[in-house]
Amino acid sequence: MLLERIYDQDLAQAGYFIGCQRKGEAVVVDARRDIDIYLDMAKANGMKIVAVAETHIHADYLSGTRELGAATGAGMYVSGEGGTDWQYGFDAERLHDGDTISIGNITVQALHTPGHTPEHLSFLVTDGAFSEQPGYLLSGDFVFAGDLGRPDLLDEAAGGIDTRFEGAKQLFTSLRTKFLALPDHVQVHPGHGSGSACGKALGAIPSTTVGYERLYAWWGKYLEANDEQGFIDELLDGQPDAHAYFGRMKRQNRLGPQVLGERGPLPELDNQAVAAALVADKVTFVDTRPNAQVHEGTVAGALNIPAGNKAASFGAWAYDPETDDRPLILLASGQDAAQQMWDHLVRVGIDNVAGYTTSLDGLPIVVPPLIQPEELDSFDAALVLDVRNKSEHAAGHIPGSEQLSAGRVLWNLNQLPADGPIVTYCQSGVRNSVAASTLRRAGYDVVELDGSYAAWEAWQNTGENAPAR
Repeated sequence: MLLERIYDQDLAQAGYFIGCQRKGEAVVVDARRDIDIYLDMAKANGMKIVAVAETHIHADYLSGTRELGAATGAGMYVSGEGGTDWQYGFDAERLHDGDTISIGNITVQALHTPGHTPEHLSFLVTDGAFSEQPGYLLSGDFVFAGDLGRPDLLDEAAGGIDTRFEGAKQLFTSLRTKFLALPDHVQVHPGHGSGSACGKALGAIPSTTVGYERLYAWWGKYLEANDEQGFIDELLDGQPDAHAYFGRMKRQNRLGPQVLGERGPLPELDNQAVAAALVADKVTFVDTRPNAQVHEGTVAGALNIPAGNKAASFGAWAYDPETDDRPLILLASGQDAAQQMWDHLVRVGIDNVAGYTTSLDGLPIVVPPLIQPEELDSFDAALVLDVRNKSEHAAGHIPGSEQLSAGRVLWNLNQLPADGPIVTYCQSGVRNSVAASTLRRAGYDVVELDGSYAAWEAWQNTGENAPAR
């Protein structure tokens, strides 16, 4: 049996490729939308992808189940559990507790493990060529290394009302009746790693075991004592801010994401045409450079979505395709960089990219305003806005500042003053540049605190401004 983890550092998301060498067939679980990595893996191992499955209706990325199914002709399998309110809206075979997918000697069995979401499935894998007993659990957003999938996302991002309490109870039951009923040797392969907003204390290691989690995870003592209320209280306490775009992901994943099909190379655009489109406000310009370069000058009204490991996350914070249908134009170093950026963006449903340019020549340029920490006290700001997470704000913040995380600003503009300058900051400046560009694009007068909280704190401690970040 071949079991490969395909990990996306951007969204801290893991999908899995399970292959039978004898039969030359494979199953992919929790695929992302840029699917070349799965096709390449199948080709490299002489396999055909015959099934695509997903553990639940995802909130943090747009599922590639339909994309991969359309490209390969593979059968698609989704949960049929959770009741009528949690049924998928596209054609696929429904899996219920105990149902199986088989390829050669490999059996993938669905286990209904509600809590993170009502319909959630985990997949118990048995390599029949090696043993008749299961050896692996693809746990999705049920059990992580050292943590559990949060049950409050439906309240935080999908319009639910107090669903967290029932979800927490379901998690307790799922742990007791499904997870802890498995042998201790079963390897656990979760759907997320450290950095995901789907839990509050996810470990960075790629896998764990049932026995290790039973003994050492924070929740083990509550299960051993059958202390449901203590479990619920600790589970719900201190969960991080949920990004607002999660609600859109839930809706689109439930209905079925649009199938993109084969995407050709992005064209390089002529800057004269780009300038005309900008003047007519027919496009959204995306500056993919680091914030330090953006602060030296960028296109007026541009979004700063820095390329790299967090491009999808930052893109989903800054741009909502449900409210802005203007195609994106990327500032990128070249064809490969632009294509990689597009790959990241389609993972969160930002599909409409018209092309790219490699320079700012001939485009309308502005220099984003900055303020130094020592200037803040005398600056007449309508609001000092902390765009870090609420836990960071609680641990220490600039006096008088209000908190609204960068992943939520675009959806909560009613909380901001309509007139007067807004001073924004994060920890070091990266998230701040994303949020500030988002607010400027929405028409707000925004001044960034140079170096953000780290620089302000250094100035408070030493009386000198720390180097800008």
